[in-house]
Amino acid sequence: MRMMNSKTSSQSSNMSNNTNDTIPAAVAAQDLMKKVVARSGELTILSGLDLQIKQGESAAIVGTSGSGKSTLLGLLAGLDQPTSGQIHLVGQRIDELDEDDRAKLRGQHVGFVFQSFQLLANLTALENAMLPLELAGRKDACERAKELLERVGLGERLDHYPKQLSGGEQQRVAIARAFASEPQILFADEPTGSLDEETGEKIIELLFQVNRENDTTLVLVTHDMALARRCDRVLRLHNGLLKNITDSDREHAP
Repeated sequence: MRMMNSKTSSQSSNMSNNTNDTIPAAVAAQDLMKKVVARSGELTILSGLDLQIKQGESAAIVGTSGSGKSTLLGLLAGLDQPTSGQIHLVGQRIDELDEDDRAKLRGQHVGFVFQSFQLLANLTALENAMLPLELAGRKDACERAKELLERVGLGERLDHYPKQLSGGEQQRVAIARAFASEPQILFADEPTGSLDEETGEKIIELLFQVNRENDTTLVLVTHDMALARRCDRVLRLHNGLLKNITDSDREHAP
């Protein structure tokens, strides 16, 4: 049985500083539980965690491999459904929505940057960046996508296909695509995981610059503590629960 006192001390007290002000939460979870069936039996990945991330805030979720970081990100973004608990995205409870309605909400309010870029191989850089805008019926899709690709330094690569681009260039296209529809929330899952250190640093600098320019809420999943420290808040996922990492902890964390 889950210990309520343990949860209160590790989560509620840590989150209290973020529920007392008037800035509304862009992303929130309450008593979030996720269980899956494995060969060895039922596996609990998330153990009734609570989370609030304010509008315009950047938050990093760190933890060891297999701790459930990507699972949590998928739940918060409505890509998966929890076993129990509530999830609110831009003020709307999404765990009660069906897949079509969750997809519609994501299309209106959410952008994604993935470790593996997730570009469509048969589309050019421009066409990949245009895709969410075209799906939304935006008449300025081409103009907006060009503007963003130029912003990320790919103005001369508009007609190149993913296979003609380096890993860093592909991630720049992904960043342009993520911000194309002017999302309120950006979810980034290990955005530098497939890049070398030098390229990864450039991509992160770009990601944070564009994020600040658009005043977007950033939810970042990473195992890289140096990257996590760049966010307003750092939360560690351990044993299915979240705990805020203090400034002092950040300095000494590996």
